[in-house]
Amino acid sequence: MSNDTLTIALSKGRIYKDTLPLLAAAGITPVDDPDTSRKLILDTNHPDVKLVVIRAADVPTYVQYGAADLGVSGKDVLMEHGGEGIYEPLDLGIARCRLMVAGRPGATDRAGRLRVATKFVNTTRRHYAAQGRQVEVIKLYGSMELAPIVGLSDCIVDLVDTGNTLRANGLVPLEHIADISARLVVNKASMKMKSARVKDLIRRLTDAVVTAIPNP
Repeated sequence: MSNDTLTIALSKGRIYKDTLPLLAAAGITPVDDPDTSRKLILDTNHPDVKLVVIRAADVPTYVQYGAADLGVSGKDVLMEHGGEGIYEPLDLGIARCRLMVAGRPGATDRAGRLRVATKFVNTTRRHYAAQGRQVEVIKLYGSMELAPIVGLSDCIVDLVDTGNTLRANGLVPLEHIADISARLVVNKASMKMKSARVKDLIRRLTDAVVTAIPNP
C-alpha cells in the first residue's frame, strides 16, 4: 500500500454499520459494500483513503503494527489487547454496552478460588488481581451463559447490553468492570508521519460525534 494512502481498519457487524454515518459526516464513504464485495481492501470516494474490514479482535493489532493507520475498535477489545503501540484519541460513542461479571445470584460470594468463563482472559485476570482474588480463567469463544448453568464455571465475564439473555438463563449481573463503546485508535508512527491528515480526520470525526449526540 502506498505511503500516501490513509488506511482505516474496521470490523464487520455493529461497529461497521454504526461507524459509516460518522465517516460519511467526515466526508468518507465506501465505494464497495463489504457484504457483497470479495475485496479485502475497500475503496472509498477518496482514492487515497482505503478501508480494511477484518475481525474485531484483530483491529488493534493491525493498527499497532502499521498495517492500518487508524481503526475503530470496541473498548473491550482494546482492554484485552493492552493498547500497546496505539493512541486512543476519541470515544466515538457508538456500540455502547457494559463489561460485567455475571452468574447466578451470590455466585461470587463463596470462599475459595472462582472459576470464570470468558473470552476476555487478560481483562478478567487484571480485574480479579486488583481485588487480590485468585481465579481460574476458562477461555470460551461463545455461549458464555451456558457455562454456569452446566457447572463449567461459577460465573462469566461478558458484554451485557439489555441483559435479556442473562435473565432468560437465570443469571444476573454481579460486578461492573467497564463501560464499553467504540474508540478511534491511531498508529503512533502514522500520527507522526501523516500528522496533518490524521489530525484532520480526528477533528472531522470529533465534529461528527458531537453533532450525533442528541440534545438533552
